[in-house]
Amino acid sequence: MITVRHISKHYGTHTALHDVTFHVNKGEILAFLGPNGAGKTTTMRILACFMPPSEGMADVAGFSCLEQPMEVKRRIGYLPETPPLYRELTVDEYLTFVGRVKGLTPQRVESRKAGVMEQVGLGPVRRRVIGCLSRGYRQRVGLAQALIHDPPVLILDEPTAGLDPQQIIAMRTLIKSLAGSRTVILSTHVLPEATAVCDRVVILHRGRIAAEDSPERLSARLRQATQISLTVKQPAPDWHEHLKTIPGVLNVVPGSAPNACIIDCHPQRDLREDLSHCVVSRGYGLLELKPLSLSLEDVFLHLTQQDEPSGAPAPDRPGRGSPGQHERVSA
Repeated sequence: MITVRHISKHYGTHTALHDVTFHVNKGEILAFLGPNGAGKTTTMRILACFMPPSEGMADVAGFSCLEQPMEVKRRIGYLPETPPLYRELTVDEYLTFVGRVKGLTPQRVESRKAGVMEQVGLGPVRRRVIGCLSRGYRQRVGLAQALIHDPPVLILDEPTAGLDPQQIIAMRTLIKSLAGSRTVILSTHVLPEATAVCDRVVILHRGRIAAEDSPERLSARLRQATQISLTVKQPAPDWHEHLKTIPGVLNVVPGSAPNACIIDCHPQRDLREDLSHCVVSRGYGLLELKPLSLSLEDVFLHLTQQDEPSGAPAPDRPGRGSPGQHERVSA
């Protein structure tokens, strides 16, 4: 549904995007993750035909963003970070206006307007002036304008920015419900959002793709060893040394809780039975034994901070690094 091939974007001597390539399947929800200035919004503006790339090609629904921008715009719904609202209009008036601008007949506008307002939960405020609505409802109006012409592709830039926790949950649920019927690209720097709603994640760092895969596979591929958390009741003073003698145990370090430890194990060996046997046979009293895995936050920090000076944020510098400096993960 969406194909991006080697796109770059230069602003004078500054490179915002460098050789970005990815593909989004029909019905898939893809998240762009990255720190501020990583290139997320620039990529989405190129796909929305808001600006051309300096190099490379991008196709949406079989149409070129460079050569057929009007055809692309007919097939996408775009919600920028700040929704394009006319605050003096009512919700009903605004959606009528947007529908007509997007080429819908008056009859089609009315039918789509009713369906979209029900879908995004705008029925109770349809007669209210947009400027008097809460931030959450304004964000819903912005999503409604992106859906009004029934596009097969949605591009959402920070769709939950500025919302309260309840509004964020409602927006995530709504976006998740669109999976299958529409292809969705959303950008975020809120990591739980990607885990909650997306099938696949593209992590951008300094205008390059640092990793691309599902959240689960990203964690699995970046994990150097399987980690197990172990808690016992009455350990011996040298119990860590006893655990290290088990074949496949790479290291043992103290845990955060009393009588707990974290065990690094060989990634291709399941040592839970051996560990439990060691603990029980020596009378330590087994309280807890559970495998650990990297969270998406761990992966994100690993990829975006591994070459940063300690305590210093990463500025967006053109030409920094090469593909080999980042851990590229792809399906």
